[in-house]
Amino acid sequence: MEDPRVTTKPTSSHPDTVDANLEVWARELPELDLETEGIIERIHRLERFVDKAMQETFDAFDLSHGEWKVLANLRRAGQPYRGKPGKLAKRLDLSSGAMTNRLDNMEARGLIRRLDDPADRRGVIVELTESGKERWDASIAVQAEKESLVDAALNDREKRQLNDLLRRLMHAFEDAHGPAVPPHD
Repeated sequence: MEDPRVTTKPTSSHPDTVDANLEVWARELPELDLETEGIIERIHRLERFVDKAMQETFDAFDLSHGEWKVLANLRRAGQPYRGKPGKLAKRLDLSSGAMTNRLDNMEARGLIRRLDDPADRRGVIVELTESGKERWDASIAVQAEKESLVDAALNDREKRQLNDLLRRLMHAFEDAHGPAVPPHD
């Protein structure tokens, strides 16, 4: 017997794997809010799909997730694609030692270079090399192609609506727990 709390008649063509689990939870945990459970479970499963696709992209471009994030932060800074190691470490939630190790590895591979900081003779500035920029840009193009599944599944109105709903959830969680990641300068 169908539980009315389970969305068994989805608006898409057929139920997904989460719907089957919700049927079990309806029977085993009748007090559970199944709509909320469905949202959380779908977000979690989608996250796993995205993480797997991203890891495949990192592997294809010989990058770790951490290296990719350093390149992304430098690329996001805009030309001349530079940043201070301390600020990068803070954004990436790394100790200064971990940041130094990551930068050493990336510099040895030609992805970044360290420059003397003209404002602080003891400091350095990290700069994205042309090779690092090209690798990051190429990895983004490949990842964007993988993410085009969103375009295939949702029209423009639905994408805006989903973004609005997810933004509201982000605000609710950030209001309760603070930002999930450090803000960018």
